[in-house]
Amino acid sequence: MNPLPTLLLAALLLSALPSPARADALGDARKLSQSGQTAQALATIDQALAARPRDAELRFERGVLLSDLGRRDEAIALFRSLNDEQPELPDPLNNLAVLLAARGELEAARTALEGALRNNPAHRAARENLGDVYLALAIRQWQMLASDAQPDATLRRKLSLARELAATMAAKRP
Repeated sequence: MNPLPTLLLAALLLSALPSPARADALGDARKLSQSGQTAQALATIDQALAARPRDAELRFERGVLLSDLGRRDEAIALFRSLNDEQPELPDPLNNLAVLLAARGELEAARTALEGALRNNPAHRAARENLGDVYLALAIRQWQMLASDAQPDATLRRKLSLARELAATMAAKRP
């Protein structure tokens, strides 16, 4: 029996396991971020990425931190890149959609969320975010209708209730 295939398989399996340094970097970055030290958390992730530039979890965390720092264009580019490379992951699509919706790109956000839900139909955050996008799309359509003609009482009521619901939801978000 040739031990070479067994050794190659063992090496491949070991390389697929998360390294302690990577796990420590993620944990350290998350602790820093939770304590309000987001820039330091990003530096920790960037340092870990220098050793593992293709690591999806580190890159995803980097995107979250970029978003938290208000560097939304960079976060959008990173989440798009992650999705291009690993389209089966729902979380980059979900986070991408949230950023796109915040920019008013509701159709693009809807498409991203539907993709996230195709990847994982049980993804609660994506499902909730899709509902929020549908509500924003409905408000947009009703506003356009109300501006084009004299709105009737039913349309005014729908628009009022939808805006009230959207404001309530926005106030409850972290």
